[in-house]
Amino acid sequence: QVQLVESGGGLVQPGGSLRLSCAASGSIRTIYTMGWYRQTPGKQRDMVATITRGGLINYADSVKGRFTISSDNTKNTVYLQMISLKPEDTAVYYCNFRQIVDTIGTQSIYWGQGTQVTVSS
Repeated sequence: QVQLVESGGGLVQPGGSLRLSCAASGSIRTIYTMGWYRQTPGKQRDMVATITRGGLINYADSVKGRFTISSDNTKNTVYLQMISLKPEDTAVYYCNFRQIVDTIGTQSIYWGQGTQVTVSS
């Protein structure tokens, strides 16, 4: 089992900045991917940004140039720095952790509890 503890989020004005953090603990293997997804009521949960333990990064087109994902492998922690926030960034942001757990590629996926980000004046 892997536990995820998120922090950050809150209310910010348009154009403002926020930083999210997510720390993983438990049965963590050598190779994993962490990331952030977001969801608004009635819609599916969408990928925002992901980063592998080796440093490979992927962003959703809608956040490129505004959001930066980073990680501290010594702490198994991932960060999401968000700048130039827009009202359409308002959502519940979920931390995601996934890793391969056996030789045939079975993947275990874990989610954080979610943190609300509201961009409003």
